[in-house]
Amino acid sequence: MQVRIEKLVYGGEGLGHHEGSTVFVPFVLPGELVRVRAVERKKKFIRGQALEIIEPAAGRTTPPCPHFTACGGCHYQHMPYEEQLRTKAEILRETLRRLGRLEWPGDIQTHASPPLGYRNRAQWKVRPLSPPDGAAHPGIGYFRAGSNALCAVDECPVLSPKLAAVLRALQQLAARGELPATLREVEAFADASDTQVLLNASQVSFDGSPAAFAERLRAAIPGTETILLHESSRDRYELFGPGHITYAVAGGAYRVGHMSFFQVNRFLIEEMVRAVTADASGGHALDLYAGVGLFGLPLAHRFERVTAVESNPAAARDLVENLKVREGAAQAVGADVEQFLRGVNEAPDLVVLDPPRAGVEAAVLDRLIALVPPRITYVSCDPSTLARDLNRLTGAGYQIAELHLFDVFPQTFHIESLVQLVRTK
Repeated sequence: MQVRIEKLVYGGEGLGHHEGSTVFVPFVLPGELVRVRAVERKKKFIRGQALEIIEPAAGRTTPPCPHFTACGGCHYQHMPYEEQLRTKAEILRETLRRLGRLEWPGDIQTHASPPLGYRNRAQWKVRPLSPPDGAAHPGIGYFRAGSNALCAVDECPVLSPKLAAVLRALQQLAARGELPATLREVEAFADASDTQVLLNASQVSFDGSPAAFAERLRAAIPGTETILLHESSRDRYELFGPGHITYAVAGGAYRVGHMSFFQVNRFLIEEMVRAVTADASGGHALDLYAGVGLFGLPLAHRFERVTAVESNPAAARDLVENLKVREGAAQAVGADVEQFLRGVNEAPDLVVLDPPRAGVEAAVLDRLIALVPPRITYVSCDPSTLARDLNRLTGAGYQIAELHLFDVFPQTFHIESLVQLVRTK
């Protein structure tokens, strides 16, 4: 079937129509006429694969990565970067209107990133491959788009230079037969200087000496500070090193451990911190879903008191260490956010929310609304759950003062946004 692509939607697909059905197709651009093969048919929509771009858009570009469309990591490499930013802003605005019933007439303040070389963290899959000569060898890469099959890669342009070097080193180890046969995944995280590395590696079983494998990794990857090996069949861990690296941001030093989350775009972290803390000061600030304290630490320099709450035990341990430099002004709490808020009876001057993709739990929103803080800053990695939660907050007397889009994931459909809310009634 032939489909004219009308627009792009959240998720990286283009939307068009054919004989009364909505058709979703990846790796296309608005205005293009595409020959499509249906891969999934439902009552009201069809998911398809583009077989031929009959009429390509004038702005279509050559992807910088030879694995684009096979690898499932990127969605927009065929689109000029300026158009990626414009598209994401349109999708964010439309999602707030469609799902949150929110009309935002103001500007969306867009924070661009260098479109390549931005990732400070990567996770590679390792699987056996059988080339034509029959000699099995491990391939390293990512899952293919829409599947759990490996797409082995020899390069990845969105990686930082250090992570690109780590990938090359792993490929060389694989070619020499020096990776364990049961190795299934390697994750690497580089520090702000892009010189020091934290490694996580998961094996089905330790089919050799874990210490010997760790030493092999250290020898192959200069700057490896700490290594955590996981034996998945027994859920057993072996640690070689201090268990964390230090990430410098805006004058602060953050301990980030093996199981802790940290922002992955090395170019936008400081800009995000500035946006969260801009014009923020007062008596008490709550930093909820605080992670390792990326926002809590700078807020502790601006408020008389900051309480940072994180439920993940590993991140909470890092949070405690990171806030020690502001001892007396900052308190780290390892707890579920909803349970913590049950014991809070006084309205803070500012609440910072940085929830996971599922957004803020309804009970947490209820408690915050009851506390009536004058300002809320919401950092979101999913516009759908953001729209849902903003609908609840604006219905309870809050008004959007600023809306930011941080392009934390160039070349992908992912949208990171920041909303400043003020209490109006």
